[in-house]
Amino acid sequence: MGKQKRIGILTSGGDCPGLNAVIRAAVSHATLTYGWEVVGIPYATQGLLEGKTTPLTVHCFDLRGIDPLLSMSGTILGTINKGDTLARSSEILASYEALGLDALIAIGGDGSIKILHELARQGSWNLVAIPKTIDNDVALTERSVGFDTAVNTIADAMYRLTFTSASHDRVTIVEVMGRKAGHLALQAGIAGGADCILIPEIPYTIAGVCQKIDELRDRWGRKFAIIVVAEGAGSANDLPGVETQDLASLQCGMGQYIANQIASNDRDRLDVRVSVLGHIQRGGIPSALDRLIATAFGKAAVDLIDREQFDRMVAWQNGRVAAVAIEDVLARSPLFVDPNSYLVETARALGVYVGEGERERGREGEEGEEF
Repeated sequence: MGKQKRIGILTSGGDCPGLNAVIRAAVSHATLTYGWEVVGIPYATQGLLEGKTTPLTVHCFDLRGIDPLLSMSGTILGTINKGDTLARSSEILASYEALGLDALIAIGGDGSIKILHELARQGSWNLVAIPKTIDNDVALTERSVGFDTAVNTIADAMYRLTFTSASHDRVTIVEVMGRKAGHLALQAGIAGGADCILIPEIPYTIAGVCQKIDELRDRWGRKFAIIVVAEGAGSANDLPGVETQDLASLQCGMGQYIANQIASNDRDRLDVRVSVLGHIQRGGIPSALDRLIATAFGKAAVDLIDREQFDRMVAWQNGRVAAVAIEDVLARSPLFVDPNSYLVETARALGVYVGEGERERGREGEEGEEF
């Protein structure tokens, strides 16, 4: 066992299921295996700026001997996803120096990792990153913490909405998160049995959506439909362009935009309803897969610190943990859906309308070092 280290851990950006499982694994491995001291930094860079820490031990959050962290959603350390952090970098660097940390584990999406990587570069920090995002758009990792649970949450909501839609002969539009990438809408749409899936990477037309609704009725006798739309899907190709950021001026989100366009092109006066899942997608008990990946990532991050392999992000590749250079991750993020991917082909083979053509090809990833 080498010299005792003092390491910090923080969560940054939007919350998601599995963050506490990462913290649990990292703290347990660091203290039980290496005998290190671990401190949590509350509210990410805000905590760094204020020089605040919370001691973390293996059983510090037990409730009558029961460890709640494995299955607790959100983050016990708190998190932020706003503010101009780099504008106050000199203050953050000074506060970090005063904390006396030997290394920092940062759990975040590509935006948070980018900011923390720049701070680490300026301050010569020993940084290890762990990817988390329900958008699953961090490059060089097949899965990020939180994604699987969010897919399950949306698929469950679609299951519930399917029966009420069928009972009332309604077209239900389910708006999900995904401003730039459509992984969440695509995978949840397939898993939940959507009839149409609209994502940022693939252009679509309202005529195509309406044709699918007509086909369900005329060919199969189905009087309802479920449409999943990512919040950043963009305007339809057969209508005047409306940028996603301009939808606020129309006082509607992407789901309502689609509903309005269907209604204006509908001869049969369909009953169209919109369900915006919003932050419900960020909650819930982490799935078994998210807990497994979170635990593996937490352990791997600690081992990277022990090996003094810094400026790396742990990743999930080919069913195991790998370590990849943060610079390579940032150069390829955000990771978009490939319009020609097997999942898109699968959806279309099942008769799902997923638009036509492609807006932008997904970035190709590279494998990292085996861990």
